[in-house]
Amino acid sequence: MNQRVIILFILFSSLFAKAQVGGRYTYQFLNLTTSPRMAALGGKVITNYDYDPTQALVNPASINPAMDNQLSVNYVNYIGDVNYGSAAYAYSWDRRTQVIHAGVTYVNYGQFDGYDEQGNETNSFSGGEVALSVGHARNLAFTNFHFGGNIKFISSTLEQYSSFGIALDLGVMYVYEAWDLNISGVARNIGTQITTYDEIYEPIPFEVIFGISQTLMNVPIRWHLTFENMQVWNIAFANPNRDETDLEGGVTQEKINVIDNVFRHTIIGIELFPESGFNIRLGYNFRRGEELRIIEKRAFAGISAGFSIKLNKLRVSYSYSKFSIAAASSYFGLNMDLQ
Repeated sequence: MNQRVIILFILFSSLFAKAQVGGRYTYQFLNLTTSPRMAALGGKVITNYDYDPTQALVNPASINPAMDNQLSVNYVNYIGDVNYGSAAYAYSWDRRTQVIHAGVTYVNYGQFDGYDEQGNETNSFSGGEVALSVGHARNLAFTNFHFGGNIKFISSTLEQYSSFGIALDLGVMYVYEAWDLNISGVARNIGTQITTYDEIYEPIPFEVIFGISQTLMNVPIRWHLTFENMQVWNIAFANPNRDETDLEGGVTQEKINVIDNVFRHTIIGIELFPESGFNIRLGYNFRRGEELRIIEKRAFAGISAGFSIKLNKLRVSYSYSKFSIAAASSYFGLNMDLQ
């Protein structure tokens, strides 16, 4: 693989490292936030069990009859010239008790100027990736448990190199309607490359997520608590830029303890007026906030917010996520009831 493509891979790995256990996997776009709703609630939510078909792109156990004939289309103006988006649709049959879900997620990395090993200009090139998914969920008879699965077909093209892969998402959700309480777990991106970019097989970003959410009694607020990347406990790291030097030249490194690791896995979010035609969403991603914060300068890293408005059979959503003082993204979404 020539130098320009190696540089391209390094760029992609560093770009997505802020939201992933970064630099270890290919197809990192699979863990991008898929909708404004999810972005506003901190980036990863797996416990919504309602009309929103985009939720099933992350947790197939959420597929349910309320999604019938719902179409969701989302777009993100990401960092630099990178753009990505998603679309999802669900359809029910068999007396509206069985639902099949289909979705697509894509990312376009834009145009790059090409140079050879000697620095001579060559042709420009681009990069893009896409994943197509089909999913289904079932209720375990006479219980409140729901089980679901997605199968994803993944295609990636980076300059002249391409790769194809396949993956599964498996989810389980407990829905206790009396308390309006949802508890869920999902194992995402269980799969492999079928064809490689250049002979070497690379792992894809497997992730285990747990979540719980509930609407408060007599208060129009739904809270969300999510624990991401549970397949790796120690995801915190000491930042050398935060080393402290005393007057004698001794260096003290940043210390990472158990509490630090717990919070690096944690995302919190709330929805105000979750059942109404207008709602407000707020979230905080602790790992994003900690890893991207600037010492002695407030940058609001990790904070996200958004809203949605329902207009007859159309719901419009917008969210804004702050990554650092130099980077933020806007998320746009439309949910259409086609019935």
